[in-house]
Amino acid sequence: MDVLTNVNRVLDEVLSLGGRGLAFDHGTPLLGAIPELDSMAVVSLITTLEERFGIGIGDDEVDGQTFATVGTLVALVESKLAD
Repeated sequence: MDVLTNVNRVLDEVLSLGGRGLAFDHGTPLLGAIPELDSMAVVSLITTLEERFGIGIGDDEVDGQTFATVGTLVALVESKLAD
């Protein structure tokens, strides 16, 4: 299973999207486009991504651009997996 599919599963689960998140692609906008993605959800999302992928995401690596689209979030996870 690829990183995009796994990130979409995490998004769908953490944000309780009822399956909507499974159809997201790299260009799907996140912040400002998905009401469920608020500041508290960002924290839960980061924690879940760290657990699922076995990675660590530093506070300094997270900003609005990180959550601009599914693609930017996938890129962050892929860069952590390559470390």
